[in-house]
Amino acid sequence: MDNSDVHMIYVLLDGVGDLPHPDLDGKTPLEAANTPILDKIASNGAIGEVISVGKGIAPESDIAVFNMLGYKFKHEDYAGRGVIEAIGIGIDFKDGDLALRGNYSTLDDQEVIIDRRAGRHIEKEDADGIAREIEEKIKFSNPDTSVVVSPTIGHRVTVRVRNSSKKLSSKITNTDPAYSNIGGMGVAKAVGDFLKIEKCLPLEDIEDTKSTANTVNEFSEQTINICKESQINKKREEQGKKKLSCILLRDAGNKYPDVIPINEKYSMNFSCIVDMPVELGISEVLKMKAFEAGGPTDYEEKARVAAKAMETQNSIYVHLKGPDEFGHDGDAIGKMKNIEEIDQRFFKTLVENIDTNKVAIVISADHSTPCINKGHSDDPVPVLVSGDFIKKDGTTRMTEDQAKRGSIGLLQGAEVVTKSLELIKSQT
Repeated sequence: MDNSDVHMIYVLLDGVGDLPHPDLDGKTPLEAANTPILDKIASNGAIGEVISVGKGIAPESDIAVFNMLGYKFKHEDYAGRGVIEAIGIGIDFKDGDLALRGNYSTLDDQEVIIDRRAGRHIEKEDADGIAREIEEKIKFSNPDTSVVVSPTIGHRVTVRVRNSSKKLSSKITNTDPAYSNIGGMGVAKAVGDFLKIEKCLPLEDIEDTKSTANTVNEFSEQTINICKESQINKKREEQGKKKLSCILLRDAGNKYPDVIPINEKYSMNFSCIVDMPVELGISEVLKMKAFEAGGPTDYEEKARVAAKAMETQNSIYVHLKGPDEFGHDGDAIGKMKNIEEIDQRFFKTLVENIDTNKVAIVISADHSTPCINKGHSDDPVPVLVSGDFIKKDGTTRMTEDQAKRGSIGLLQGAEVVTKSLELIKSQT
């Protein structure tokens, strides 16, 4: 289908979906938020629900975003989040290397995880300094093995392991106890307190896989010891900051992904505005032009760049990270306020700079991050398709409750872009 006449701004509000919360009088953050601009956009369109990856799957952001862009993988075909983030930050990666997503985390004296994100906001100087110490001091039992540790944003780290004499296997378990590795895809687990780093185990009875798991365990064990002795952590402790005690690893991958470029898939110019390594990696893999638009909270700039992009692009995907972090922190009031901020700063600027008679606005989320759970879930998220030319269905707000009654119905994530294009083209 030729979509070269379509103009669509596709906004994913990371983790915006939620469940009723007692701090909000039993409402969700979307329901409790004062969002006059979003309400106006909603009244100018149609709404429905989306399960981004699948029923019963609480997805990580990488596989959720791929699905929301129309890419549904069989488990064995997925490259793994570690690879996507490595590509996103430009690490030298080749087939047979092992790439993993990591979190700097804080442990107590019994090596119990007391903060999975080490306070979340980590000074780059400290994050980089610990990474260099690990690279310089670690000694693998196999002398052909080397490691690159690359901090990215906040607590996030990408780790690349290479063995110069053989390929490493991705068929291994995570050391991060909060996520399972299911066929290369990260799935959030319901977990309690008093968690420790898990031992990396082989998922197949093959010598190279066993050897890879052992290498990951060597990395974890030595990293804990290196972090304990680090002067950076001694300084952080004196300053009352959380120590960077270890790196929790997940979502191993050992091959470059093979996918159809997004412009070819949809026969249109499809670009993006993204900030995080995982979304940058996705844009690189899909050969999607990425526009510079300030930092993660430069909402007005992102809106202006998205509007301007409509002069040369058919569609631009904009990923706004904010709501997800409040969900992970269990801060329902903070999440509500962040939604209100996005309404006033991003969506207000956007509608002031586009012609809604020509440009459609599609809004959804990559997944739910309920504050009550402090993690991702498989709960459906709203999807809204809006424009002067879209057939209205009586929607007045973009909320979980109204989404259940919308005319679009219940979609799978991989159907959203195609369905949105159908709605847009049927009315134009």
